[in-house]
Amino acid sequence: MSTEIKTPRLVLREWTDVDLPAFAALNADAQVTEFLPKQLSQEESDAMAARIRAHFAQRGFGLWAVTVAGGEPFIGFVGLLVPSFQTPFTPCVEIGWRLAREHWGLGYASEAARAALRHGFIELELPEIVSYTVPMNVRSRAVMERIGMQRNASEDFDHPVLPEGDPLRRHVLYRLPRDVWVSTQ
Repeated sequence: MSTEIKTPRLVLREWTDVDLPAFAALNADAQVTEFLPKQLSQEESDAMAARIRAHFAQRGFGLWAVTVAGGEPFIGFVGLLVPSFQTPFTPCVEIGWRLAREHWGLGYASEAARAALRHGFIELELPEIVSYTVPMNVRSRAVMERIGMQRNASEDFDHPVLPEGDPLRRHVLYRLPRDVWVSTQ
């Protein structure tokens, strides 16, 4: 991947091995992973980073490593990916983010997500981008709404990777069609 995206405060860039320790720390943080199935070990985190890199190599886009311009070398990821599970709304391209807790509340997720949307709609010419999370993840849902995504409650779904009875199984789905995004630019 050679695409680097700059925003007023951030750089979305290719991953490097130097990012792995900070990524592992982020994935081991109980607050960061509160709405994920589990915290990740260093090995699991490194494997996830390898999958992210493979997605870029295969598809030409993915979850970019995010840095603060002139500051923090790695604060998390934001980007686009194709989910590997099957639901009524797949295949699709999802926008997602995960930032280190000390970078929450600064508008970084929304800023980087807007840049990722622009890339998806302009460069990749995607017809739609979706996002999803558990209903109680109000922080991520607020980002989804700030970047223009809309929820239709009839499309909420049980995540197929999580077993029945898992408190994180139920998810809300947000969508943003390209034509709607274009009309707001």
